[in-house]
Amino acid sequence: MPIALLVPAPFGTISGGYGYDRRLVEGFRALGQEVTVVELAGRHPLPDAAALAAARAALDGVPAGARIILDGLGLPAFAPLADALVARRAVALIHHPTAMEAGIGADAAAALRATEAAMFPRLARLVVSSATTGRELTAEFGVAPERIGVVEPGTDPAPRARGSGGPGVAILSVGTLIPRKGHDVLLKALARLTDIDWTLTIAGAARDAVYADGLAALVEELGLAQRVRFAGEVSGAALEALYDRSDVFALATHWEGYGMAAAEALARGLPVAVTAGGAIAEVVPVEAGCVSPPGDVMLLARAMRRVLYDGGMRAEMAEAAWAAGQRLPRWSDRAAAFLDALEQA
Repeated sequence: MPIALLVPAPFGTISGGYGYDRRLVEGFRALGQEVTVVELAGRHPLPDAAALAAARAALDGVPAGARIILDGLGLPAFAPLADALVARRAVALIHHPTAMEAGIGADAAAALRATEAAMFPRLARLVVSSATTGRELTAEFGVAPERIGVVEPGTDPAPRARGSGGPGVAILSVGTLIPRKGHDVLLKALARLTDIDWTLTIAGAARDAVYADGLAALVEELGLAQRVRFAGEVSGAALEALYDRSDVFALATHWEGYGMAAAEALARGLPVAVTAGGAIAEVVPVEAGCVSPPGDVMLLARAMRRVLYDGGMRAEMAEAAWAAGQRLPRWSDRAAAFLDALEQA
């Protein structure tokens, strides 16, 4: 049965969710599956007229008998077509509910929640990237647990990070510049630790221009201009080099459906300082770093002080991170796991 993946354009977007989608498509094709990627024009997840038109055209264009996988970012655009999705036994891939996106405003969040609450329980199956997200769909959106499949992202084997070599501690944060990633929280926490020698590199595209400008202004306001660098959108060898020359990974996220960047850090043996937003706290073992409550600047600063100041503790955390990283799922079997989840629809 051929597969059609319906996903907001552009499919080459650098993010954890899109990276997951691309690796699935590669895996499906390696297993001999016929896969078509249908890119949806318009604005998502708050659909405009172009998005609604693209959704209708995409659904009309998928041949009868094809298995439809709909990336959850584009799901709200299909609300007027819910009956057709149900009839065609469409499956949704949910990285995290769009209603939980931080910084979109109460009205937009309420509208997305209403749409997702109406659509999630009707679809043939939902595949999520973590057990945490699955539990959230049951508790908040009324989806029966037996209709949810969990397929965590994978990692590739990677060499152990060599670190910066000092002086000071090189911190890396990887995540698009949007409110949900909490870069402002991380900056405010680190501003309390200027008695320690550290630098921070933030790698991520400025998807929210207003938020990105606010971060740049915050760096100046906090007096951190000599310590903080915005690397922009980075991938491939350039991103590998950033992981390799870092000493600590940090992300003050408000919510993650899984936490792929943290998993990549563990796979390279980097100590990890994160906030427990969504599933990321389940990815990071306590011995491999520190986990603080989302949005709490003071507790994050307190936890990171120990990691940054105590080199011996940091070395122990690095050993635990490397061990944990070797136990993570690999991309080599993720497509097969996803197909198994589809078969249960």
